[in-house]
Formats: sequence, C-alpha cells, structure tokens
Amino acid sequence: MSERGALSDADRRLTKVRVPFVIGQVVVLIGLLVAGLGPLLWLLKAAISPTQDSIRSPLAWFPSGQVQWGNLSTAWQQAHIGYYLGNTAMIAAGTAIASLIVCTTAGYVLSVLRPRWGALLSAGILATLFVPHIVSLVPLYLTVLKVPVVHANLTNTFWAVWLPPAASAFNVLIVKRFFDGIPREYFEAARIDGAGTVRVFTSLVLPLSRPILGVVALLSIISSWKDYLWPLLVLTNPDLQPVSVALPKIAKVTELNIQLAGLFLALLIPVLLFLVFQRAFLRGVGLSGGIKA
Repeated sequence: MSERGALSDADRRLTKVRVPFVIGQVVVLIGLLVAGLGPLLWLLKAAISPTQDSIRSPLAWFPSGQVQWGNLSTAWQQAHIGYYLGNTAMIAAGTAIASLIVCTTAGYVLSVLRPRWGALLSAGILATLFVPHIVSLVPLYLTVLKVPVVHANLTNTFWAVWLPPAASAFNVLIVKRFFDGIPREYFEAARIDGAGTVRVFTSLVLPLSRPILGVVALLSIISSWKDYLWPLLVLTNPDLQPVSVALPKIAKVTELNIQLAGLFLALLIPVLLFLVFQRAFLRGVGLSGGIKA
C-alpha cells in the first residue's frame, strides 16, 4: 500500500504541483545546510585566516591572503588547547559514567522494583525539571563546598563536576520509560530461574538497554563538554579547567585567529562524536518507549 500524505500520487504527477513541491524541498534543504554548516564553515575559515582578515571582512567566503593552517597547531601547542581538551575529556567521561550509574539504578528501582513510595519519588523527580538551573546553582555550590555527612570540600576536584550532572531528572525519566517497556514476563522468568535483584539488573536489564544507555552517555558527554558556568565556579585551579573555561582566558593573551582556531578544535570533537554515533543515538531515541515482546 502507498503511504498516505497531504498529496496523493496523482497530484504529485501533476507538473503544477510537482515543481513547486520540489523547489520548496530544495529551499528548505539549503536553509538547513546554511543554518547547520554555516557557522562551522565560517569558524574554519576564520581559524585558518590572518587576524586582519577576520576584522576587515568577517563575512568573506575565503581568506584573502595565504591560508594559515599553522594556526591550528599553534593553538594546540602554545595555547595548550590539547591539555585543556584532555581535562574536558576527563570531565565528560566521568560525567557519562556517573550518569549511567545513577540513571540506571534509579530507573531500575522506579520501573522494576516499584516500591510503595515510587510514585511519589517519580513525581518529585519530574518536578525538578520545572526548577530553573540558575535557581539551584547557589544551593548546589554550597553542597559541593561542604558535602553533608562527610563534610568534604569537593571544589577543585573532578568530583564537583562529575556528581551534580549525574542526577539529571531528564535522563532518569527516559531510562525509566525504557525500562517500563521491557515485558514483565522477562523479570518473572528470571526470578523463576533463581536470579536475584542484582542479577536481574546486570544480566537482563542492562544488556537489553544498550540503545538508551548510549543515548544517555552521549547526552551527558555533550552537555558536560559545552558547560561553562559550573566548571568556572568549582574549578578555580587552571590546571583542572576544561576548554570552555580556558578559552576566554586564552583570548586575553593570544591573537584573534589563534583564539578562533582553539574554538574550532574545541567544537570539532563533539560534532565528530555525534556524526560517528548518530545512528545509535537516533535508534536509542526511537526505542525510548521500550521493547516489544
């Protein structure tokens, strides 16, 4: 059967319908390409151009002088972009691991174990989505400054940027929704075979949840990669700061083209990550409703 749409197959064969339809598709495609690739291409052009080119003619298509590919290596070495990217990778990896641990265990409790207070806890987690991030910034900073019970100061440690994003309400809820879609018969069969709570979690739930776990990991990495305000507050030691915090400081002591080269290098990695894992990401989003029996 042919797919249903706003236009029938007979209408699509008419010239007066087909030509405007194709033109509209081309215009939308060009607009999406300009909006998506335009900033990246401009940043690449500015990164390999002399500083005066970016100042005199910022909207030029190509550099007016010699292409300076050495700006990228200069930004990597002299501006220490590579070192700060290493810090950023460390923060992103730790955040992803912490997010996976918190989201999977919380989703497992709420979706599979289902305690009596589970509905109340789910409502509380959902309610935190409506709290602006800036409102919770001060209480969160005070908590990191003196962690309850242990009374430890986590500032200037990677724990200060790993733990707070791990308790993301959005990630917990999408993982719970995925777990809700796993047929209950799987859990009953596992318990009949003698599997305990931990065994069901590690041997059944986690292997079935690889698509959504990839989504959570990728979202956590991208979120931590572009975060600026929170690392600026809790990581005052320059040796621990990510590239998002270091770039404004680098701008004060380097030329504009070196700064733009650093920006391009910092932007290139998350873009490549998404391009490499886009199929797994989109498949995981599509399967966020669960698994059909």
